[in-house]
Amino acid sequence: MTNAIIIDDEDRGREFLHKLLLEYCSAVNVVAKADSIDAGIEAIQQYKPDLVFLDIMMPGGTGFDILEHVAPIDFDIIFTTAHDKFAIRAIRFSALDYLLKPIDVEELQRAVERVNNKNEAGTEANKKNVQVFLDNVRGVNPFKQIVLPTMEGLIFVRVEEIIRCQGEGSYSRIFLQAQDSVLVSRNLKEIEGLLADSGFFRVHKSHLINLNHIRRYIKGSGGFAVMSDGAEVEIAKRKKDEFIEKLH
Repeated sequence: MTNAIIIDDEDRGREFLHKLLLEYCSAVNVVAKADSIDAGIEAIQQYKPDLVFLDIMMPGGTGFDILEHVAPIDFDIIFTTAHDKFAIRAIRFSALDYLLKPIDVEELQRAVERVNNKNEAGTEANKKNVQVFLDNVRGVNPFKQIVLPTMEGLIFVRVEEIIRCQGEGSYSRIFLQAQDSVLVSRNLKEIEGLLADSGFFRVHKSHLINLNHIRRYIKGSGGFAVMSDGAEVEIAKRKKDEFIEKLH
């Protein structure tokens, strides 16, 4: 049984999530509910939960403030939020779970299942994920490190070390400075969404490149970008003008 706490300043939000958990996630036992930052901190310290459902926008601050005042963070977190572009990007960069309000039952079940399937190594990795997340929301080297899921677990990669990404169906192959490549369990569209504001550009349906790692451009119908690892990446003809503009 997974002991959980729901932290949400809205009564309706707390009760609705609790009802969904009772009906659709029988392995989750809600031991407490809190409606503010102080009450959330107190509940976590008292009940020592396995899982916290944490609302982002709270009276007088954010759910992030709770994480700043609780140590160690030895519980899993599923954020609950209305659309908040910055917060969601930080969460995705850190490979943490979140649910958009109004909460969808199937998404809730999948998030809970991911938590319940974690082993001890996954729990340890979660602590690092939270640290990456807090660094991003604090503005400490924001979005310099990304957490990526692989078949073996999670890897922590500095964004500047990513040379290029190649789509392989539901997966993406990430080419890095420090090693040949890693296969991650995210498709190229997801990777593009994460790295769009970090100097990356989708030059082809199968290729996303780091503009800082381009060493040369070879002219052609679309042309080719020669990357720092020596790879020649094709530029789609329809992307050529936008690509040239990015270079300038």
